[in-house]
Amino acid sequence: MEYQITGKVAEVYPVNRINERFRKREFVIEHKESGSGQAYIDFIKFQLTQEKCDIIDESWLRQDVTVTFSIKGNRWEKNGMVNYITNLNAISVSKGIAVAENGQQSFVSPRLEDSPSPSPEMDDLPF
Repeated sequence: MEYQITGKVAEVYPVNRINERFRKREFVIEHKESGSGQAYIDFIKFQLTQEKCDIIDESWLRQDVTVTFSIKGNRWEKNGMVNYITNLNAISVSKGIAVAENGQQSFVSPRLEDSPSPSPEMDDLPF
């Protein structure tokens, strides 16, 4: 099952090579939610694995993003002690905030300066 959340990128960690076949990169988003007249801020850590580690880097800091993710859990046992680990695995990260309009998902970029400038040739079009 996939989930989606929006927020502002608070931290991006370097790629961590676990072994020769596995690597991961973690990042944190700041998610604001309002309820009962109060605003709540959560800091949520996600991980990207393998080739997805290159999706995000430090240039994404303080950018509004939409993260699509899945929840994975593992049972880990060592020396007779059992521990459970939960990971939020990012599937995709997009700049901007997902906005539902008429049941459709669309992405709205929060910064106008990211849009290309209109070319001068486009000013004289008849429509």
